[in-house]
Amino acid sequence: MIKKISLYMMIMLCIVVAGCSMNDSSSSSKEDVVRIGYQKNGPLIILKSLGTLEERLKENGYKVEWNEFQAGPALVEALNAGSIDFGRTGNSPPIFAQAADAPFVTIAAGKSKFEGSGILVPEDSEITSIKDLKGKQVSFAKGSSSHYLIVKALESEGLNYTDITPVFLSPGDARVAFEQGKTDAMVVWDPFTSSTEVNMNATLLVNGEGFTTDRDFFIANEVFAEKHEDLIAVILEEIENSSVWANNHHEALIDMLAPILKIDEESIKMAIERRVYGVDSLNETIIKEQQEIADTFFRLDIIPKKIDVKDVMDRQ
Repeated sequence: MIKKISLYMMIMLCIVVAGCSMNDSSSSSKEDVVRIGYQKNGPLIILKSLGTLEERLKENGYKVEWNEFQAGPALVEALNAGSIDFGRTGNSPPIFAQAADAPFVTIAAGKSKFEGSGILVPEDSEITSIKDLKGKQVSFAKGSSSHYLIVKALESEGLNYTDITPVFLSPGDARVAFEQGKTDAMVVWDPFTSSTEVNMNATLLVNGEGFTTDRDFFIANEVFAEKHEDLIAVILEEIENSSVWANNHHEALIDMLAPILKIDEESIKMAIERRVYGVDSLNETIIKEQQEIADTFFRLDIIPKKIDVKDVMDRQ
């Protein structure tokens, strides 16, 4: 009986040890993978398609795991939950995340792409100026760069946000409502802007010039950023390299993006020809841009508290 018990205990001990070994192996494996969140309409899809980051990180003993997200807020949520390590989003999701006390750090910014962001009206619309938007139904994604753009555009003409009827819709749903005549204007970004211009002959009433820079922002999980400055440096370098490629190979970029985005080549061409891809270090100008967005959203009660955007920015 004693022998049987001893044998049983030895077996259980082996199982426990094996289990610990498996857990350690799994943990080590997880640490050897860099998990990146991306959106199809952002610069990281170019990096993913070129495959150069995989080659660089392999030299450092790491693999790349790509995770696709439909929108920036979901990407930021995954970053804060520790499901991904690094990602790209627009200018507004980091502001909401910071207002919610999420642990993340903003690493760098993209180039301004204001020309592809703007307010669209139907080609036969009676709306010919920003002032004509008074009393109209205007669609845009709540809390997005477009939300900020419409506020600033209205204020530039002495109008208030309350002078329009906001219709909160995602870009895809906004396009449908716009086509069906259910809204009078739509505020959106490329390639949704260019596609609406090309396929509906819509009029771009104004673009983002003077209202928003509409930058990309590259963000990282706080713990990952602290532990892996070397890997982040490699990632940013490869984003810049892929950006240089994109800026100098428009035809190849059109061929790459059209099937991924499922948007016609003419619309893709218009979108990429009015923007520049690249990475900018965080500086006082960019910080000021973000702070103004945060202050505007706080003033409109879109975020619950006033924040200082410098608190989550790594300017090194």
